[in-house]
Amino acid sequence: MLINIDFNSDEAFYMQLRNQIIMGIAMSEIRDGENLPSVRELADTVGINMHTVNKAYTILKQEGYLKLDRRHGAVVCVDIDRQRALDELREQLRDAVAKAVCRNVSAQEIGAVLSEVVEEFR
Repeated sequence: MLINIDFNSDEAFYMQLRNQIIMGIAMSEIRDGENLPSVRELADTVGINMHTVNKAYTILKQEGYLKLDRRHGAVVCVDIDRQRALDELREQLRDAVAKAVCRNVSAQEIGAVLSEVVEEFR
């Protein structure tokens, strides 16, 4: 798993880490049941504070992407609650589409962009 933190970004380090782990799962670079590095190991590798890694792992656990276990550490365990996933997706898309509409992006353009993004994960 390759994590690249942009130290010049305005986005918080824990969110960058969270997003990259989710992207790794979506792209099948990280698989269900796979152990992630320990908090200390990942913090040392990436060059960030252990509390930052711990915060990202905690959020991923709350969102249903990880299972945290004292013996096994952080394990990818994708929540299979499909309806919850669809509801979350709908809400996130609603926000993104509202921003696009405010910038005069057409429904066809939104559909085309959505199709391109979905293709990235096939």
